[in-house]
Amino acid sequence: AVTIAFEAGIPCAVNGERLTPIEIVQRLNTIGGRNGIGRIDMVENRFVGMKSRGVYEAPGMTLLYEARMLIEQLTLNRDLLHLRDRLAPEVAEAVYYGFWYSPKLDALMAFIRQAQQCVTGEVQLGLYKGNILVQRRSSPCSLYDEGIATMEGGGSYNQTDAEGFLRIQGLPLRVQASRQKTWESTVAGNPKSGSPPSAPPSAD
Repeated sequence: AVTIAFEAGIPCAVNGERLTPIEIVQRLNTIGGRNGIGRIDMVENRFVGMKSRGVYEAPGMTLLYEARMLIEQLTLNRDLLHLRDRLAPEVAEAVYYGFWYSPKLDALMAFIRQAQQCVTGEVQLGLYKGNILVQRRSSPCSLYDEGIATMEGGGSYNQTDAEGFLRIQGLPLRVQASRQKTWESTVAGNPKSGSPPSAPPSAD
């Protein structure tokens, strides 16, 4: 197993030993490499438009990527995670194309630095024949609360609270289904009419 620590999204230690970023990658390359981690076979789209097959070995970066994703699951809320997922391809493409000093990437990196402020904690990974298995993760910034997340009775989350929320959430769909049923009945009674009924009067 290997334990990786992060501070504000930056890896800072391996197995309790503080190291520089370069030393961390080198250490994880050794650990991951002997466990068959990080072999990548892919067909990619080059900047000039052609497709190219590449075979890479990146055990250290594969472990860092997996570990940080696991910490982010604990520390980032849903909306921030979704925004991160949408912007990540933009960052990757800009770096891949060599636009490191572009205004676009400056703006994207500012977002990333802000979003990563709470990505602090430790992840323990088990490594076995090319597989990465999460064994433990913890963070002082964790948003996970077992008392709220439990579906069992006795927690601070009241399951009946969801009933009203679900009714409101489903209201637009119920209205749509009702209108659709009315329209289908109208069409069935008048096959020559292929258009939906007129819109209801305005509420203004």
